[in-house]
Amino acid sequence: MLKRLTLAAAAATCLAAGPAGAQPKPVERIELTRMMGRWYEVARLPNKIQADCQAGASDWVRVSDGFAVTQTCRKGAPDGPLAQWKAKARVADAASNAKFKMSFFGGLVSQEYWVLEHRADQGWIILSTRDGKYLWLMSQKPTLPAAVKAQAVSRIRQLGFDPGRLEFPLPSRG
Repeated sequence: MLKRLTLAAAAATCLAAGPAGAQPKPVERIELTRMMGRWYEVARLPNKIQADCQAGASDWVRVSDGFAVTQTCRKGAPDGPLAQWKAKARVADAASNAKFKMSFFGGLVSQEYWVLEHRADQGWIILSTRDGKYLWLMSQKPTLPAAVKAQAVSRIRQLGFDPGRLEFPLPSRG
């Protein structure tokens, strides 16, 4: 129980911090079926919960009231110890389906996430917290081709984020 409360306190600290300066805007519309499945972490803005995380992934499964999301990573190396946390996500804006209210640790922590860009043809998505403090570049494959990755990072810059702050965790080895 103490470990769970410590994780919840760390998450609250991460999520309560102020804006990073960017004013993100969600995409006009995304089909919910596009969110389902496994998403691999390609890049992120630093955050305490994912410190030293490698080979990150999020599995989105449709449930009656939204999505059950299981996030995993390996601590220290792509074959390091498994870290896992679960979230519930529900659509916060039915007109666009691009805003999600996510709750973690049994509802102790909640945060709104926005889809800022989605390139279905290239298999990547940019997610951010509503305040722009945290951001993730996710892919439907463990890695993106270099040219596609550069295009995604360029889009992150266009959205007002500093790509120099991005962390690029090592991908899964298999």
